[in-house]
Amino acid sequence: MLVEYDGAAFHGWQRQKGQASVQQAIEEALEPLCGGPVTLHGAGRTDAGVHASGQVAHFDSPRARLPGAFRQALNVNTPHTLTIRSCMAADDDFHSRFHAYYREYLYRIHTRFTYPALLHNHIWHHPKPLDVAAMNAAAEHLLGKRDFSAFRAAACQADDPVKILSLAEVSQAGEEIHLRIGANAFLHHMVRNIVGSLALVGRGEWTSERFAEVLAAGDRTQAGPTAPAGG
Repeated sequence: MLVEYDGAAFHGWQRQKGQASVQQAIEEALEPLCGGPVTLHGAGRTDAGVHASGQVAHFDSPRARLPGAFRQALNVNTPHTLTIRSCMAADDDFHSRFHAYYREYLYRIHTRFTYPALLHNHIWHHPKPLDVAAMNAAAEHLLGKRDFSAFRAAACQADDPVKILSLAEVSQAGEEIHLRIGANAFLHHMVRNIVGSLALVGRGEWTSERFAEVLAAGDRTQAGPTAPAGG
């Protein structure tokens, strides 16, 4: 299935005791359809407040139903902040996490002086100008196969900090600045930590060279702050 959700309504993707999560909402809606508990496997986890426009997930159903029937029933029985965009039968050996070869994030920064109320929880409001060209130049240092320990959260459980970035682009879109980052996989808080450091470049506090030095040093304490989840 392809899942879309407003992360402000959930405490992230993964099921957690006492917290609303995307996985829990879908699994609870699947249970009566499948005649018992099922486990939903996502292509990756998201933090509390992070949104998804197309996250892949899969489950094994003991009952045969048409994909459209699953989609329709799930969209009736899950919160309005979550939508199953599509659903299809997959090969028996398919796994949404282990077969994912590419993931892409869009991070949105809004630089209007006054807070954009209609975009609440969907942007990082930064009411000061940012140098987009300087940020884009710094982002180019991220491309390729690199050790991203400098942008890795202390709680990250990944075995290997080395990832392959094939997209790192900063552009102006009206009153917003868009950062697109694509890779084979990401570390915990990696995108938000990268954005926080690129913002320092955009404010003129760091040069592109300084950004590259921090990346090469691999020390999280030298990097910038973690950008807000809503963006």
